[in-house]
Amino acid sequence: MRVYTEDDASPELVQSGPVAVIGYGSQGRAHALNLKNSGCDVVVGVREGGPGAKRAAEDGLEVASVAKATEGAKLIAMLTPDMTHEKIFNEEVLPNLKDGDALLFAHGFTVLYGRVNPPKNVDVIMVAPKGPGGLVRSEYERGRGVPCLFAVHQDASGKAKEKALAYTSLIGGATAGAIETTFREETETDLFGEQAVLCGGASELVIAGFETLVEAGYQPEIAYYECLHELKLIVDLFYEGGISRMHDFISETAKYGDFVSGPRVINAETKERMREVLTDIQNGKFARNWILENQAGKPHYQQMLQADLDHPIEKTGAELRERMSWLKPGANTK
Repeated sequence: MRVYTEDDASPELVQSGPVAVIGYGSQGRAHALNLKNSGCDVVVGVREGGPGAKRAAEDGLEVASVAKATEGAKLIAMLTPDMTHEKIFNEEVLPNLKDGDALLFAHGFTVLYGRVNPPKNVDVIMVAPKGPGGLVRSEYERGRGVPCLFAVHQDASGKAKEKALAYTSLIGGATAGAIETTFREETETDLFGEQAVLCGGASELVIAGFETLVEAGYQPEIAYYECLHELKLIVDLFYEGGISRMHDFISETAKYGDFVSGPRVINAETKERMREVLTDIQNGKFARNWILENQAGKPHYQQMLQADLDHPIEKTGAELRERMSWLKPGANTK
């Protein structure tokens, strides 16, 4: 594996022409501000009169409609949610693409699954920071960066990879190291991680643990602390130094319980279910279902979301967190 750094980047490839950042959410804001601070001519393409337009203007950025922003841009970064790409691209971006332009995504979903079909005369690249937009911005401001993945889907100019590395460098990602991937690998592994481990897996594990304790007669508040609240402590150790760091900081009793009981909960059957999740991602079933769900107005999505919000763990947690002063806005800034 090669890790690319600042020494591998040629920032002038992106600095030489206007950059249009489409969308001003978490990633859009971070990318736009970092690019501007790195010497790029940035224009933010957003819905006129929307909250993104207002915030971008307050941040001192040039703001325009998506169509206007893309007219003169040499690189266009599509940083709106995946399910908005098709309409925005077809109606406001595609008519303004010119030979040698670069179209950039932070996730490969819409290109991999054919929701966006760029013409053959433009570069199609991806730069995916491995962290939320707030962290991408704050690390850049500290002179550091968040690691990035980058990929080339289409190289019309002969310089697509170099443009992706330049963009990575300009938002701070090359400082922390960049790894080359493909649109397929990034998309499939990202979806799998979200579904099987980070979001779906973790939340279901927490809820199942909470329910097991409460159904056995234990107080929901105690169950909350043991199955959700303390999870952050373990995840922080994972994040800082992997499984070995966790072992360094937990008790001998906790370690023994880890060894003998972890495989009873997460076992061969669990891994087989994970393989099924991955298969649905690889063969496009998940993408098709998600696209159809959006086209139908997301009725099942809303039902499932509401079920999560109505779970007793949410009421218990909200009441307990009210007493956690360190979670209040501004509590850690004094």
